[in-house]
Amino acid sequence: MLALQTQAPEFSLPDPVTGETVSLADFAGAPALVVMVLSNHCPFVKHVASELADFGRDYQERGVGIVAICGNDARAYPADSPEKMAREVQLRGYSFPYLFDESQDVLKAYQAACTPDFFLFDGCRELAYRGQFDGSRPSLNVPVTGNDLRTACDTVLAGRQPKGDQHPSIGCNIKWKTGNTPNWFA
Repeated sequence: MLALQTQAPEFSLPDPVTGETVSLADFAGAPALVVMVLSNHCPFVKHVASELADFGRDYQERGVGIVAICGNDARAYPADSPEKMAREVQLRGYSFPYLFDESQDVLKAYQAACTPDFFLFDGCRELAYRGQFDGSRPSLNVPVTGNDLRTACDTVLAGRQPKGDQHPSIGCNIKWKTGNTPNWFA
């Protein structure tokens, strides 16, 4: 896992919805930044997707920068293609950019392990929280609340550091490219 207090790794990735490139610098001045690693087809992401949309709207209203990234191998997993990502944004009502990491370099820099995976950086862009959205899982009878990430965001917005015992995300493995996979946009 990415160590707490690590500076946010740089990114500059395309947004399939707008066609624009979004980078870390676009969130300068935000009191906090949440980077989510998602996938369209992952049952763990589908399980929390509605609450992710609510979380995005709630915390963007409070000035938090929020961005999601999909970096799964879209050739091997076409459900995670940029076109399907754009549809997912509309279907779920995401108010935050959902970027495509074709090279998977950003996912590697963030040491993402699964989808969903969550990283919260403070106003200085130091990692304050990395872990689960909440304790809900598709197979558990636990409501989806986003409580773990919401609590961490509230703590950072109050100028404090979240508690140290953070629970790692559980979900689908990142679908890493193997061999010489051609570029999606080539």
